[in-house]
Amino acid sequence: MATEDPLLQPFQLKHLTLKNRLMSTAHEPAYSEDGLPTERYRLYHREKALGGCALTMTAGSAIIAEDSPPAFGNLHAYRDEIVPKLRQLTDDCHEFDTAVMIQLTHLGRRTNWNHSDWLPVLAPSPIREPAHRAFPKEAEDWDLDRIAKNYADASARMQAAGLDGIEFEAYGHFLDGFWSPATNTRTDEHGGSLDNRLRFTHRVIDAVRDAVGPDFIVGVRLVCDEDWDKGLSREDGVEIARRLVAAGGIDFLNVIRGHIESDAALSGVIPVMGQRSAPHLDFSGEIRTETKFPVFHAAKIADVATARHAIAEGKLDMVGMTRAHMADPHIGRKVAEGREHEIRPCVGATYCLDRIYEGHEALCIHNPATGREASIPQDIDKADGTAKRVVIVGAGPAGLEAARVSAARGHNVVVFEAAPEAGGQVRLAARSPRRRDLTGIIDWRMERCTDLGVDFRFNTFAETADVIAEEPDLVIVATGGLPNTSILDAGEDLVISTWDILSGDIAPGQDVLIYDDNGGHPALQTAELLAEAGSNVEIVTPERFFAPEIGGLNHVAYARIFQERGVRLTINTRIGSVERDGNTLVAKLASDYTELNETRRIDQVVVEHGTLPLDDLYFELKPGSVNGGEIDYQEMLAGKPQTVVRNPDGAYRLWRIGDAVSSRNVHAAIYEALRLCKDI
Repeated sequence: MATEDPLLQPFQLKHLTLKNRLMSTAHEPAYSEDGLPTERYRLYHREKALGGCALTMTAGSAIIAEDSPPAFGNLHAYRDEIVPKLRQLTDDCHEFDTAVMIQLTHLGRRTNWNHSDWLPVLAPSPIREPAHRAFPKEAEDWDLDRIAKNYADASARMQAAGLDGIEFEAYGHFLDGFWSPATNTRTDEHGGSLDNRLRFTHRVIDAVRDAVGPDFIVGVRLVCDEDWDKGLSREDGVEIARRLVAAGGIDFLNVIRGHIESDAALSGVIPVMGQRSAPHLDFSGEIRTETKFPVFHAAKIADVATARHAIAEGKLDMVGMTRAHMADPHIGRKVAEGREHEIRPCVGATYCLDRIYEGHEALCIHNPATGREASIPQDIDKADGTAKRVVIVGAGPAGLEAARVSAARGHNVVVFEAAPEAGGQVRLAARSPRRRDLTGIIDWRMERCTDLGVDFRFNTFAETADVIAEEPDLVIVATGGLPNTSILDAGEDLVISTWDILSGDIAPGQDVLIYDDNGGHPALQTAELLAEAGSNVEIVTPERFFAPEIGGLNHVAYARIFQERGVRLTINTRIGSVERDGNTLVAKLASDYTELNETRRIDQVVVEHGTLPLDDLYFELKPGSVNGGEIDYQEMLAGKPQTVVRNPDGAYRLWRIGDAVSSRNVHAAIYEALRLCKDI
């Protein structure tokens, strides 16, 4: 049926008809195995194809040579073994009329030498990138000969794999390292004038065209303004785009603005929570106007309304919603079916990317099915047989997910919640204006639960009798935890928790010491709130580096505020005890490394040491349960219903999940609820 929705209009790219304007731009989820896209990688992209995406780009980026060692799970495009794997992935996506492309690169200085084949890092000039810390070798003539051939050979492999096209990565990598005055200090034919700085790029494009012919689609993801006083200017960036278009050989531009050599700079290119939505959209539209050429773009375009605006106003030809597709790979299908309101929102937590940069695989903070498609469904099917009575205690992220999934299975669900609203610790975190989008985790689940008929009992502190009165078949305790401040040698009664400050229950002091041996958001968010309230703040941590549970992109906002407000950071140090001295507190410091004789005189001591389970109800219910609270992990991991019987006379099954088990995070809580309840 015809539609006037701009997002659902087809786009003709050369010979390729893209069925709508939605794409997932190239990124590396680190699902590869030995540099190859095996089942996990394939199913991740297949799910987006099933979900209605017109174009999915793999790899971010696939490396074209051994001396471009993977920085974060990159695919190995220089190996022939990749061809059949990519062929299978492409065939799977083509089944749903979704085009597949791949991003190719030589990482240049954006990697390190001390792994893989231990080859020297290579760059146009020997200028170190702070993020990856390598001191690169300046590329010689024979390096350039080899790399141009590597690009051509890798492109031919991608064509042989049946892909619809490729794009070159040219921001912060080897190719654009020649373009920018910040990274090119050469005095030969590849330095100086813009013609010289583009010489190698033209050589690569020509070599690739010779290898793949005129019909295979080739594009460039390029920086058109490094937004950097010593980098590529907007004027030169736009001129580069014009020259690449005029030279022929490419079919689209995928536009980026900014530079990525540090966490602070990268957060401008890939905005996170609290930053402006779609900050480079208008700029990308200007590039489209000035070049009159197909333009793609992605940078915090997280919602359908913004994406639709981008197409309707002629700013883009294809709109990248990459993190949004991690949160919900079925965006296109839901828009086409009039179910836009059901799209699971990307809340901008950037848990996905921060995990990548810390050496893990990408995971969405509140969609644990993404990246686990082999075992966890995106859509929950209704169960066969008689509906069960499921009672859930607690309406934080774990409890809400348990309610959503159980109700989607067709069961009758009631949720008890002591507070007047759902959310638990997520609501607490979202009290900070910069992190308020986290409420999307809760709001989306409340909407789905309402649609599914879940019965909520707010302002109800459920006791054993309340639960038993519901005559449940299954009880799920998702009561979360309470702050654990009992970790000092003395003075526990004199300290407060991060929750006390974040909730507003206790006003900020003038001089505040925060002791953080959790290393996550709570202490940093508390320090941010205190600093902005005018407190003098010091964070003390026993860690050898600051906030190990916070990735680089989320670190940026905290670091900026801490430097602006003079927050003091002390590592390798503990608080031993706290005592009162008149109207002030005295904190005695300690160390794992040496004897310390230091103290701090302050008004407040805030302790962040995670939570302890709020589990009284669970243990009260345990004797009356069939399974004695036991969860068979082998059955859970195999995707089978729980069958443990420890008490044949029990009246119900009993599980506890999330922080009611142990202090973890939002993703863990939701994942635990999903993988248990999907098999009820």
